[in-house]
Amino acid sequence: MSTDRSTGTGARGGAAGESLWVRRFHPVEAPAARVVCLPHAGGSASFFFPFSAALAAAGRVEVLSVQYPGRQDRRDEPPLASLPELADGVHRALRGWTDRPLVLMGHSMGAVIAYEVARMFEREADGVPLGLIASGRRAPSVHRVENAHRLGDKEFLDEVRSLSGTASRLLEDEEIVRMILPGLRADYRAVETHEPAPEPLLRCPVGVITGDADPRVTPEEAQAWRRHTTGGFHFRVLPGGHFYLNDHQASVADTIGEYVAAFAKETSATG
Repeated sequence: MSTDRSTGTGARGGAAGESLWVRRFHPVEAPAARVVCLPHAGGSASFFFPFSAALAAAGRVEVLSVQYPGRQDRRDEPPLASLPELADGVHRALRGWTDRPLVLMGHSMGAVIAYEVARMFEREADGVPLGLIASGRRAPSVHRVENAHRLGDKEFLDEVRSLSGTASRLLEDEEIVRMILPGLRADYRAVETHEPAPEPLLRCPVGVITGDADPRVTPEEAQAWRRHTTGGFHFRVLPGGHFYLNDHQASVADTIGEYVAAFAKETSATG
């Protein structure tokens, strides 16, 4: 497989080539758009490998997957302590990739980061991003008190396991737990203590995907993303819990492709 880590050997070079944040697993020649995928708390860029493969196979959309500090090949870096720090790092890393329309897609914590990065781009220029896709996350205006990051290690890990995410399979190995626990707890602290500002609203369209049995977000809480954009809005509910993506990879990839096409049409109609 291709694992272009954007370290100067990929097709871009320049600002993109200097970044450790971006992974391009399946380069696409002259893509119509790029989808930037931002992982959940404790997640890594490789979580989105199947979606990258599926979208690249269609030949029109290229996926860039974000690698946060403190995990996998960046495990020697300290994890960033706040969500604004994470969003700022992602924003800076993506500045070299705007030669193609960018769609920001995040799952869970990644959706909140994608939202903040979208607002950063919109403060700088019109047309970036092309759209935002929020997966498995309630709208920023819907508040829940969450303090999992304050729990003891056992209780904290039980909470992570309850969501049945990719990391759950790794939490049976004590050595791996010791390695990933600081970054995982830092992610939870970052997203649980973050309070998004209510304004400004996004100008770009927003698409939402959520699981019908997600304990972290109800369909109504996910649909409230409609209140955060002056652009178009798209909404889809799939069967499953917080990590419904793992059981419906083909459907998720198809939905992402449909949303990107819809964003392009809406932008063209209003441009």
